[in-house]
Amino acid sequence: MRIIDSAIGGVFLAVSDIEAASRWYCDLLQRPFTEDILFGHLYVLSMRTGPAPVLDSKDYNGPHMNKAAFHFDTKDLAGAHAHALVIGAGDVSPIRDHAFFTFKDPDGNLLMVADVPAAAPFRGDEDF
Repeated sequence: MRIIDSAIGGVFLAVSDIEAASRWYCDLLQRPFTEDILFGHLYVLSMRTGPAPVLDSKDYNGPHMNKAAFHFDTKDLAGAHAHALVIGAGDVSPIRDHAFFTFKDPDGNLLMVADVPAAAPFRGDEDF
């Protein structure tokens, strides 16, 4: 058994206002907002698969810059692009390479939505 597992449990996003950011991300993902703010500064956006984005307002000092830290999956890239525009996402890029687009959340974090094949799961018996 490995002490540290080969899995990402969560991806942190720095946000300035935990409640406002939580509501915005719930709107983005078209889900109801719940007031499950942990420790007064964390909001976990549970995902159908994969790691969960964790919004964190503790010691906020600015957004991630220049590169998205992760992407949300979609099978309807054009629809997702239109939705990002409708909810007022910032700096929405054109769809690139017929596979992804980027945009910013209200705190300036660069996000990505992509329609790309998933990586094969790690089985644990590979050498690396």
